[in-house]
Amino acid sequence: MGKDVTVAVGLGERAYDILIGPGLIARAGAEISSRLPGIRTAIITDENVAPFHLEALKAGFEAAGIASSVVILPAGEKTKSFAALQEVVDAILAARLERGDAVIALGGGVIGDLAGFAAGIVRRGMSLIQMPTSLLAQVDSSVGGKTGINSARGKNLIGVFHQPKLVLADTAVLDTLPAREFRAGYAEIAKYGLIDQPDFFAWLEKNWQEVFSGGAARIEAIAQSCRAKADVVARDEFETSDRALLNLGHTFGHALEAAVAYDGARLVHGEGVAIGMALAHRFSVRMNLASPDDAERVEAHLKAVGLPWRMADIPGKLPDADALLAFITQDKKVSRGALTFILTQGVGQSFVARDVPPSQVLAFLKENHPG
Repeated sequence: MGKDVTVAVGLGERAYDILIGPGLIARAGAEISSRLPGIRTAIITDENVAPFHLEALKAGFEAAGIASSVVILPAGEKTKSFAALQEVVDAILAARLERGDAVIALGGGVIGDLAGFAAGIVRRGMSLIQMPTSLLAQVDSSVGGKTGINSARGKNLIGVFHQPKLVLADTAVLDTLPAREFRAGYAEIAKYGLIDQPDFFAWLEKNWQEVFSGGAARIEAIAQSCRAKADVVARDEFETSDRALLNLGHTFGHALEAAVAYDGARLVHGEGVAIGMALAHRFSVRMNLASPDDAERVEAHLKAVGLPWRMADIPGKLPDADALLAFITQDKKVSRGALTFILTQGVGQSFVARDVPPSQVLAFLKENHPG
């Protein structure tokens, strides 16, 4: 079994480690009991993940003397709802867990966000351990303390910042992911290169096939992504300045997810991010900030790995450009009505653009709308 890679998230008294490597679900009981002795847990997971990984996790917990209760939820983005949050909160309280006990998020980004939100509000804050089982969650959503649920008015509009005590990213579980889910997660890996690591993006252009096939390149890509996110989170935990750069592609992407009513058959989060990143680069060209060559390079890489890169790649009909702009104006990064976008001056040269004129965005959406 390969050696774990550890990435530290430096947040003073709330610092924690991200462990990355194969077999961590089976070893989770030992890892957790050595750090948090005597805790009891509530394992939150979903119907897709439970058949593959729940028994191994529970066996490791039993061997380590960790008592656990389990909540199994439907899979998919629609589980990030008030109804599911209430179910999880009630289950934690019914198990009589205390503030020092832990909520275990065993799943992808949906479970991580929902279980993390529950941990953040039950008894005004319980311990949280993230055990991401999707590539997207391993490189992005499990790290940094963002938790929440969706509203009909937009994605992730209800939530809290609540940092985990530990993140255990078992790279072996990625072998059970459907190819589409793996590709969707890869979009977030590419994002880190496009934000401010042009050398990493160039490395991905050369090595993406090895990342997909597994082995050392996959672990390195995950670790580098976690390092990039950990550095940003340590500098700006509550997204008041440069943490916003992590939202490259997300302003367009979240609007597209809301536009399809979070229908995962049409568009999953990472695919929305991929299209959003391509649109952000293309919009930067329209604003005379970047070269068309850079936008074409980004689009070429997304196409090469099999990701969608334009709105026309989303099956079915989309709302018109005015409706898409309405979703964008509900985004969390809007401040006093002014639109904020992550734009770019080239590959690896992203920046926060505030006061972007809505008229410019609307004209761009009309130009790129498949209708």
